[in-house]
Amino acid sequence: MREVSVERITEAVRRLSVEANTRLGDDVVAAFERFREGEQSPTGRDVLAQLLENARIARDEGLPLCQDTGFAVVFVDLGQDVHLVGGDLYEAVNEGVRQGYREGYLRKSIVADPLRRKNTGDNTPAVVHVRLVPGDRVRITFAPKGGGSENMSGIAMLKPADGVEGVKRFVIDRVRQAGPNPCPPTIVGVGIGGTFEIAALLAKRALLRPVGDRNPDPFYGDLEEELLAEVNRLGIGPAGLGGTTTSLDVHIEVHPCHIASLPVAVNIQCHSARHKEVEL
Repeated sequence: MREVSVERITEAVRRLSVEANTRLGDDVVAAFERFREGEQSPTGRDVLAQLLENARIARDEGLPLCQDTGFAVVFVDLGQDVHLVGGDLYEAVNEGVRQGYREGYLRKSIVADPLRRKNTGDNTPAVVHVRLVPGDRVRITFAPKGGGSENMSGIAMLKPADGVEGVKRFVIDRVRQAGPNPCPPTIVGVGIGGTFEIAALLAKRALLRPVGDRNPDPFYGDLEEELLAEVNRLGIGPAGLGGTTTSLDVHIEVHPCHIASLPVAVNIQCHSARHKEVEL
């Protein structure tokens, strides 16, 4: 059994909090450049150019990519042969968020109670998803999630008879109804199957895949391509000002489900598609 101190987890989360909020992934930057070349709207091309400049400034000057530095969503893949020592995993993650958001001068966006709305002042608690996996490593993925795009999420409990056409209608309608609100160009995460809560989690995990990374199952890989093309025919465009680049990608994750169910969830990511990871 390999021992890992939770102090290392705190340090990793502290560092990832700043890096994820200031450095856009190479895959997203490359997608901006690729879609700018094909964008049919002059305004859309200009918006994409500004997003590239924004990413450059944030990287070079260590500034947040967006004023909304997000809910701290942390995925922990915990090896079953790891023994965490020195404290509590969840508190270690929250301490890393506290330190990172304070040292990085990142906006604190979390209220302690959904109705009484008092800010916690340190961007905690984080949302922590722990998955037990084989091995003796700990993989941490930090994904700050802005409120504007999160608010455009949706879930539906379809009937099995709705099939793939029902799923496509729901995804396209969700993006159409979201319009400019999630700050396009977006990445659309789709979770299909499982139960009510599993579908939502699948949709969020789908956002972690690099832009352009297709589902390994050709059936779902082709469906991702088809949905991306249909989404970009909606005409919403960069910043919602019209154009052919509404989304950079559509990612689908699936899970077995009950014979009477067909859950489908959509989680939309804004153009500030931030996530960083580390393995301990």
